[in-house]
Amino acid sequence: MPGPGMGDVVNLRKARKKVERQLDQKSAAENRLRFGRSKTQRTLGSARDAKVRRDLDQHRVEAGDER
Repeated sequence: MPGPGMGDVVNLRKARKKVERQLDQKSAAENRLRFGRSKTQRTLGSARDAKVRRDLDQHRVEAGDER
């Protein structure tokens, strides 16, 4: 039983790693907000890209199509 005025023993390696993990989690959360897109946004973007490609292919003129 520790006497009066005695603090808990702290493993400095574990404390340092805990702080690093917390900082990594914070920066990961900021990156998710800054660069991340929701699943709905990703599917909408890929559907728009596919439509643009289809529309472009429909308007393409082939080289041997002279009349």
